[in-house]
Parts: sequence; C-alpha cells; structure tokens
Amino acid sequence: MRMEYIGLSELSGSLIALQGVEDVAYDEMAEITLENGERRYGRVITVDGDKAILQVFEGTKGISLENARTHFTGKPMDIALSHEMLGRIFDGAGRPIDGLGEIYPEQRRNINGSAINPVSRQYPRSCIYTGISAIDGCSTLIRGQKLPIFSGAGMKHNELAAQIVRQARVGDQDGDFAIVFAAMGVKNDTAEFFRRNFEEAGALQRVVMFMNLASDPIIERILTPRCALTAAEYLAFDLGYHVLVIMTDMTSYCEAVREFSSSKGEIPSRKGFPSYLYSDLASLYERAGMIKGRPGSVTQVPVLTMPNDDITHPIPDLTGYITEGQIVLDRDMDQKGVYPPISILPSLSRLMKDGIGKGFTRDDHPDVSNQLFASYSKVQDARSLASVIGEDELSEIDKKYLEFGKAFEALFINQDMGDNRTIDQTLDLGWKLLSILPKSELDRMSSATIEAHYVEGAYKTILHPESAGGDGKLN
Repeated sequence: MRMEYIGLSELSGSLIALQGVEDVAYDEMAEITLENGERRYGRVITVDGDKAILQVFEGTKGISLENARTHFTGKPMDIALSHEMLGRIFDGAGRPIDGLGEIYPEQRRNINGSAINPVSRQYPRSCIYTGISAIDGCSTLIRGQKLPIFSGAGMKHNELAAQIVRQARVGDQDGDFAIVFAAMGVKNDTAEFFRRNFEEAGALQRVVMFMNLASDPIIERILTPRCALTAAEYLAFDLGYHVLVIMTDMTSYCEAVREFSSSKGEIPSRKGFPSYLYSDLASLYERAGMIKGRPGSVTQVPVLTMPNDDITHPIPDLTGYITEGQIVLDRDMDQKGVYPPISILPSLSRLMKDGIGKGFTRDDHPDVSNQLFASYSKVQDARSLASVIGEDELSEIDKKYLEFGKAFEALFINQDMGDNRTIDQTLDLGWKLLSILPKSELDRMSSATIEAHYVEGAYKTILHPESAGGDGKLN
C-alpha cells in the first residue's frame, strides 16, 4: 500500500518539513508530487520525533504547503550499476545525460557506502603512470592511494586533470584500467572541455563521467562524489578493474556542505564550515584502497582550489590530514608559463617508497627522486643568496645550482600538455640534469649508482641538442 502525507508544515529555501510522520529514517529518499503532477525527489536530513526535514534536489519553487503529497520510499538513495557505465556521462545524481538512454542495472547500490575496514585493507603497491615527469619521478602515484592536487583559482588544474585522465595507466598489466571522473560545481564551458577532451583523445570509452554544473542544486553536488565512488567500488571490487577516481573541485563540494549546514541552522566552525567537515571528507577519501582477496583497486586524485592560495585553509588542511601526500601547484611558476606548475618541494607522495624501485619502476628511481629533491632545495638557497649579494658574487658551485634549477624547471617540470613521457624518459632526463652538478654534490645516492648512471656533461645533449647531433627531443 502506497502511503502519502498531504501538506507540509514548513518550507524554507530547499528544505521542507513534515509533521506527524511515522517510521521515517535518516537519509531515506522521498518522492514529492506537486499539484500539477510534477514529481520531485528529496532526502531526509533530520528526524526529530514525528517531524522530518527533507532536502529537495530540484528546489522548492512551486511547491504548495497545503497540497504537496510526500511519499517515503523506505530506502536511501541508490544508483544503477553496470559494466555499461563505461563511456557514459551522468549528472551528479547518477542519471544519464548523454542522450543514450538508461543503463540496464546489474545491481543497485546505496551511494553512501562506507570506508574500507583497516583490517581488510591490502597495502598499496605498484604505481599508476601519469606520463608527467614531476609526478611520476618525484611524487609517484601508487595504486590504492589517495593523492590530492592543491591548486588555486585560475590555475591549470583542469588541464592537468584532463591530461592525467588521457595518459594514466597502471604500472603492470594485471587487470583492466578504468577512470571515474567527477566534476562538481563546474561551468558549462568547463564541462564541455572535459567531455570534448576525453572524446577526442579516445579515452572516453574507459571513463565514467559524473557532471554537476554550477547551476545544479547544491544537494546534487553533495551526492556527486558519493555516486562516483559507488561506481568506482563496483568496477573495482566486483568487476576487477583498477580504477582511478578524479574529483574536481572538492572546494565546490565543501562549500555546498557549508551552505547545506547553514540551511539546517547548525553552529559553524572554522571559516563557517561545519565542525563535522573532517569526518565528512574522511567518509569520501577512505573509500580508496585495495581489499584483501578482492580484485581491483580504487585510487583517488581529488583536486581542490585553495581559497586565496592559502594551504592552511580548512579544506586543504583537513584534506592533508586524511590523504597520503599532496601535489601542490605554484602560482609563480604558472605565471612564468611553466606547465604543469607543480611545486616540487611541498609536494610529496607518502606511499611512493613502497611502489617504486626494483620490481616496480626502475632500480635507480628512489635515488634519482631523492637527489633531485635535495638538489632543487639547494637551488632555493642559492637564489636567496643571489638576491642579496648578486649572482656574480656566488661561488662556482652555487652558480651550478642556479643553472641546474633553471634547467630542472624548464625541462623536467615543464612539458607539453600532450607529452606522455615514459618512466625511463623521466629518469634518464633526471640523470642528464644531475650531470650539471659535480659528482661530489650527489650525496643522496650510493657511489655504485653514480658510477652506473652518471655521465659527465650529459646535460649538453638536452640544453644544446644541435651541437650534440640531437633533434631536441627527449630520448
């Protein structure tokens, strides 16, 4: 028997309240029928005795207090899951928007999911190659990891996210690879950029896209990452795919959570965000990983724009506590035309030490990564000294570090948006740049490693390829 409640006790913004309800649960879905027969959908966000408050996805415009009819479905929100999801585009609530019709569900699953039990977790091993030297070489993405990208307004994080989608591949071939891409609060032109970019690159057939536009309801923005992660978990742990989940922009998601919290009258915390923002973000990020005895893996790369480029803002601050490192984009490098403008020193991947080196990438990878990081940190010291006493007064070794810094930024960090470098190209380039420095300065690697790979003057083949008979391309 279908039971409906006629009329509402309150209506405010996107919220409606009903009095005298029975057997209604938190997070339960409801169907609201308007006078003209139009149907809208909402979710229970508060239950207090016989009073229930619902958030209406499509907004409350046109809803009558006297005549609206509400039917509770008795279950939380779920989405249809199928292998057919690959290559399809959905809105933030998991409804197809690509004009190809509904998918035939192999099963339906609650979007709220749960964090992976630490006892059942398998330690992440092996890496995911992005084709981007600054990531693959110095902050390697490990399969099953959560590695956010910290950016700023107006920087090229969208282009970087699109390049990762086009070029990403698992380090070994023991399973199929898929990407779940979730965009939250993006403009129409940005959404079209992603769709067209993936389509033209031929990557769309391995991508499941969830698109929430800036004009869409905020409640849908809160649902988007949950729908995306539910799809990723199905592809990974049921179908055996290695899934990379890219979510942009998590700042839009957090601002939707803040607006949602404010509409409920909750007491705000830092910067107006609710006090439960940490646990809310953790409920998303902790759905990444690998499960013992189950095929596949879920790897997360959330992208967030730091308000005012402030890395201590609650969103990047709380994200950094939960995730295993970060990739930080630098505005000064972006303004100098460096792409991707990745700042090497504050960027790190806490799990890369267990997924690179012998048996994973290349034996010398850990040494090259450590030495590049150490040498580039000394570049900053040399630049600071040069700004005080002048470059001409520097010692010869400090001048070498300045030369190394310029070459490192121009040739290693900087690369074309369509340049997909292999790990061998990245590490070989790192060795050529390190040859700018004398052997005595390579203090983060063994003498055996130096003797095996160091070639004095090798950097001349990339700085002046014409004099060395080269063609100027990486080889």
